[in-house]
Amino acid sequence: MHRSRNHKILAGVCGGIAESLGWSPTVVRVLWLLLSLLPGPMWVAYILMWIFIPQAPSVRY
Repeated sequence: MHRSRNHKILAGVCGGIAESLGWSPTVVRVLWLLLSLLPGPMWVAYILMWIFIPQAPSVRY
């Protein structure tokens, strides 16, 4: 899994999750937002994924 270069708003984490699952990035972002409203460290998990998941390699033509 990689952070997305194409579907990126903040760090590309949700876009990368969406690309790896074959889902729409909007669906993943809405689910992430809803989950972050529940008690738990969802924002900490996002920051950790931002740090540890590598960005997708650039495409060279």
